[in-house]
Amino acid sequence: MVMAQARPLTLQDALQTGLNNYQSIKAKENYAKSANENISAVRREFLPDLNLSAQNSYGTVNGQNGPVWAYKGWSTGASGPALPAQNWNAAFGGLYLANISWDVVTFGRRTAKVGLAKEQLHNSTADLEQEKFEQQVKIAGAYLNLLAAQRLRGSMVSNLQRAKELQRLIVSRALNGLSAGVDSSIANAEVSKAQLTLIDAVNFEQVQGNKLAEMMDVPPQEFTLDTSFVTRVPKELTETATTADSTTLKQQPLLKLFSSRISLSEASQQFISKNVMPRLSFMGVMQTRGSGFSSDYGITGLDHYSQGYWDGIHPTRSNYLVGLNLSWTVTDLWRTHAQVARQHYTTEGLKHEYNQTYHRLQQQLQLAEQQMINAVKKYREAPIGLKAASDAFLQKSTLYENGLSNIADLSQALYNINRAETDRDIAYNGIWQAVLYKAATIGDLQLFLNSY
Repeated sequence: MVMAQARPLTLQDALQTGLNNYQSIKAKENYAKSANENISAVRREFLPDLNLSAQNSYGTVNGQNGPVWAYKGWSTGASGPALPAQNWNAAFGGLYLANISWDVVTFGRRTAKVGLAKEQLHNSTADLEQEKFEQQVKIAGAYLNLLAAQRLRGSMVSNLQRAKELQRLIVSRALNGLSAGVDSSIANAEVSKAQLTLIDAVNFEQVQGNKLAEMMDVPPQEFTLDTSFVTRVPKELTETATTADSTTLKQQPLLKLFSSRISLSEASQQFISKNVMPRLSFMGVMQTRGSGFSSDYGITGLDHYSQGYWDGIHPTRSNYLVGLNLSWTVTDLWRTHAQVARQHYTTEGLKHEYNQTYHRLQQQLQLAEQQMINAVKKYREAPIGLKAASDAFLQKSTLYENGLSNIADLSQALYNINRAETDRDIAYNGIWQAVLYKAATIGDLQLFLNSY
């Protein structure tokens, strides 16, 4: 354990620390940044392809009449006359070219792919916001649980002190012959039971503190929390349920995430459908060549060539070519049809998941309203029970001290006041838990924070 912090840890500080430290949030922040960069990458895919090439080679130029096929692109280009016999005359050659190719018209393919990239960003952003919201709810829940555990531990400390005070009273009366000796044994048992209960409370507090540290991604430590949650209740309390409006849940981060998945699937379906369209490409080539073989090689003699390096590589002939190419893979009509149908069913499945989640949240919202009603009722009832238990304990302890009551009644009164204090602590915390549960269901944590 490290030392407790100098000032109380407020809920806002805990939430901000968790958002800054939690690794899954950092991961999804990077996924969102990646999706944002992907939009630029997709747009640049449709820029013209400009290639520059320069090559120098050395070899023979024996030509031969006949057809060939360059399987997988493996071939060589040696332009020379078809000689009656093989010879091994070799010289240098050079090829220099600039090539540009650009899909000037994609018939909607470019727009659809950029739209798909934007939906991927939207989905990643929605996933990030859902992760942040879920983590904030977990932190707030862990904060309230730890606060309740600390409050319960305080009640157990008070219970132990009462048990020890009664122990001193009972042992003193037993030693003076005013009470039966067995009463001191019962008093010792009550103190032991109070000690064990306190140990359990401390252990529970440590477990809850560890969970809060885990949610904040900080080392385990003894947290000093803001006790406002156990000294006051939300600003507005109600004992009547409100109707769950169908529009209340539209901004729920989880529903936004499901909605973004549907949009992403629809954008993917739109992009796939564009694959059946042709494409119109512009092409342009500027080429210049050099060769160590003269133009009359093989015509007037086989010695009209030079093996000099510069004689072979310096440019002597140039050509250019420009054109348009319209290409259409007709069989994509059949392939794409099946792919679009597959994506369509995926979209429909995501819509069903959205509807199921929406209906579940509607039911959960109604439950949250009922829990709020019950929490308010318990909050209003708890002080009555605590006062009655306190009065009864004072009465029984006074009667016992004066020999007018027995140890069994006094032990029961001690148990009742301890239980009443526990009920009070749970009642205060229960209201905040109910508000948090409703805020988590609606998807608006401000509903909880504004009540604080």
